[in-house]
Amino acid sequence: MATSISPAPASTVFRLAGLRKVYGEGEAAVHALRGVDLVIPEGELIVLLGPSGSGKSTLLNVLGGLDRPSAGDTFFRDLNLSAASDAEVTNYRRLHVGFVFQFYNLIASLTAEENVELVTEIATRPMPAPEALELVGLGKRLHHFPAQLSGGEQQRVAIARAIAKRPTVLLCDEPTGALDVATGVHVLEAIVTANEKLRTTTLLITHNADIAKIGDRVVRFADGLIRSIEDNPTRIPPKDLHW
Repeated sequence: MATSISPAPASTVFRLAGLRKVYGEGEAAVHALRGVDLVIPEGELIVLLGPSGSGKSTLLNVLGGLDRPSAGDTFFRDLNLSAASDAEVTNYRRLHVGFVFQFYNLIASLTAEENVELVTEIATRPMPAPEALELVGLGKRLHHFPAQLSGGEQQRVAIARAIAKRPTVLLCDEPTGALDVATGVHVLEAIVTANEKLRTTTLLITHNADIAKIGDRVVRFADGLIRSIEDNPTRIPPKDLHW
């Protein structure tokens, strides 16, 4: 059952009501989201769990201002992203959202520090790049190029780049999908650290049910719908996960 969408507490970051997304038309139409209601409080770490094609990535793209819903409301605080102008959505994305994807998208010719500085140059109150890299455990790798870093270290640079602008929201789409278990744990620790120290509201997509234990809540998706929302009474540290 989905959570009630009204009233929303003052600390609410997102409030979704009847959110739908349809790609295509007629018999070929794909219903990626079929009416999603959800309230997301400030500072929460939510794990979105479900099979491929269940609507998780579509939801993340809508929340991040990368895609528009076909129907329904998507409130970020008092701003309805579903009805906002392109300029308002672009400003929202620039000021408030950090993205972490499965693939790192680092610039090979730039050092770790320089990759992070790309974001700090456009942010209004950025964190210094060395501070962001220290936060994810890479304070001694500032001057290394991506080719000199492991996959897990490159992903942590991507996380540092995302959090360096001090985003309100961190959206992570399968950040450990291309990594082995030990490396994935380090990446999850970086995400948890950002959530706890910066109070960044964090949504993390995964197929892995074990990873769901690191979140405050687990939202399970299937066929474009929220099938269940479960609270984790105690968050499990990533180092204690086994998968």
